[in-house]
Amino acid sequence: MRAQVLHDTPDNPAPKNAISGYMQAHDGRQIRYAIFRSDATLARGTVILLQGRNETIEKYFETVQELTAHGLWVATFDWRGQGGSERLLSNPLPGYVRRFSDYVRDLEQFIETIVLPDGRLPFFMIGHSMGGLIALYAAPRLANRIEKLVVSAPFVALSHSHLGASTIRVLSTVMTLIGLGGLSTSGNRKINQTFEDNALTHDRSRFLRNKAVYDTVPDMTLGGPSFRWLLECLKAMKQVHRPEHLANIRIPTLMLAAGGDSIVPIDEIEDLATHFRAGELVTIDRARHELFQEADRYRNQVMAAVKAFMPGGDEPASGSDEKSATG
Repeated sequence: MRAQVLHDTPDNPAPKNAISGYMQAHDGRQIRYAIFRSDATLARGTVILLQGRNETIEKYFETVQELTAHGLWVATFDWRGQGGSERLLSNPLPGYVRRFSDYVRDLEQFIETIVLPDGRLPFFMIGHSMGGLIALYAAPRLANRIEKLVVSAPFVALSHSHLGASTIRVLSTVMTLIGLGGLSTSGNRKINQTFEDNALTHDRSRFLRNKAVYDTVPDMTLGGPSFRWLLECLKAMKQVHRPEHLANIRIPTLMLAAGGDSIVPIDEIEDLATHFRAGELVTIDRARHELFQEADRYRNQVMAAVKAFMPGGDEPASGSDEKSATG
């Protein structure tokens, strides 16, 4: 009997018309993916949805349903080392990657071997947090594939810490050089926030819905980031901020910033936007980091901006009912 690929809960049903499975990466790692087809007679294209750290396909079921109702297909996958994809260490808890370029190679392979054969042109991309950083890092190489790009609260800088970014870089470098890069920065424990303590969303129901996913499949949960992951992300952040890198991004880009974000400093996103000719910045006032998981008063603004940025504006697609899923 084949193991179940996608996992739903009573409050989080899986979207219909799904193709799911596992892709073998360049180094043999198993990467879990899914493509969700729209009921629209004529699809508007395919959105490649890139998740943040410690996220899963299931966390975006609601967003997928809203995009497919808009006439778009959605293709997404769990990053290596998290969600339902293969872990990279014997200890499955630390968030880890050996090279940031491994994320980019997985993304390019996903586009070439999964999305191109099965998706519908044109291709668009939405990247949240770490997914936004990966999208911006890879964007100069994706100009011939991706027509438009949306990055949501992109992880382009560390939140203001008493240690400082330079100290964190030195510490992460030293730990990696002495062979301890796989250790978690927060110890060997899973992330277990309560709604009252969370800095990600104002929406209790969505927070509890997402928590139920991890409670249903505990193996998909991560702990804190590893020192190696931090080091690799810091290198990518530095690259993304380079003016010559931004100048090489030709894909029209919508940058969504959360006005109440305590995970990524909004001033760093604004600074990047001032040097990014292909980018347009929209700030959602008072919203927290996880814009696609936020309360409706914030999330509705996000989805309206995304759908207006995609071709066809907000006109219903042929054969779709254009109703939003509520999860």
